[in-house]
Amino acid sequence: MRHLLRYLGQRLYTIWAVFWFIVPFVLIYPLQWFFSRRPDGGGVVHSLNRFWSTFSITMWGMHVKVVRESPGPNPRPCVYVANHGSYVDIMMLFKYIPGFLNMMGKDSLARVPVWGPLFGRVYITVDRASAVSRGRAMVAARRSLAAGQSIAIFAEGRISPTPGKELLPLVDGAFQMAIEAGVPLVPVGMPLNHMFMPDVEKDLRVRFHRLKIVFHPPISTVGLTLADIPALKQRVAEQLRGDFLPEGATKPGPSVWRRPVAAVAPPVTPTITPQHSSSL
Repeated sequence: MRHLLRYLGQRLYTIWAVFWFIVPFVLIYPLQWFFSRRPDGGGVVHSLNRFWSTFSITMWGMHVKVVRESPGPNPRPCVYVANHGSYVDIMMLFKYIPGFLNMMGKDSLARVPVWGPLFGRVYITVDRASAVSRGRAMVAARRSLAAGQSIAIFAEGRISPTPGKELLPLVDGAFQMAIEAGVPLVPVGMPLNHMFMPDVEKDLRVRFHRLKIVFHPPISTVGLTLADIPALKQRVAEQLRGDFLPEGATKPGPSVWRRPVAAVAPPVTPTITPQHSSSL
């Protein structure tokens, strides 16, 4: 019975979370569609995205612990470097980073039905397998930083298959753009987002679980060169790994309503060791 009630609770919470994810988006979509087509509409679209993220996260009801290790506000512009463990990561950054935030995401986000074209028109997309696409994205990022707009990038390049346990190698792009623009880097750790919504192929799992986001102190890049990127990446990677928590080391499993059947060990056949006689 306990397993059945847990299964029903997980299914009901999934329906609740999906409902409050879709409803606010549907309500604001006409405004997003309109302003995304205006040259100066990016700020309005981002404000609507922040409202959407804030409203959905609030309705999901999880406790979110926000840790800001720097006493004052983060400098603007800067480059936020975050780990990537769930699709909820984008919503968390929208909610907790003030001001306009120019996201840099993989080009497949622009192909997501309905929402994708809005993302592609307002934010920066990149195909990491294409040198031309990477070059265009870097140019767009430099322009954004020059205009005083901060940038957020998932420096692992993709969602980690083992989030909360292992950090993928960080790519150079975020560090290169920060050094070339002379702006600070701000590491952002999100160690538990995958416990709420893990990235599982052909499955939607939503679990009620507390979340946490950590904003580390800004790292100055003044005076650094591209030769400093390896050491800078190592420093940021150590900070992001340091945010991992034991409870986030394993993705939540699928919902099951039956008690798992304990594995029965096969019978052990005794081994008879032949006795050798010795002659005197």
